[in-house]
Amino acid sequence: MKSLRNPDRFIGVSPDQIPLKERAALTGKWIALELYSPRTLPLRVIAAIGETPVECAGSLAARGLDPTNYEYVPLKPPY
Repeated sequence: MKSLRNPDRFIGVSPDQIPLKERAALTGKWIALELYSPRTLPLRVIAAIGETPVECAGSLAARGLDPTNYEYVPLKPPY
């Protein structure tokens, strides 16, 4: 499957809402999701996308976000 030119366009989108073709192209990339807290009740949307968890954390830090408030998971195939 071809890689996407701009995977960052999925930042702010729920992983479940990514169309199948794009999801297949993103398979294996890492995503950052805000950790659940009853105090904040975050939406389950992608906060960063990268080749590694470290790359995701760097992207979050560059945007002024605390990388320790996020979990990093590999994006799995859509089916």
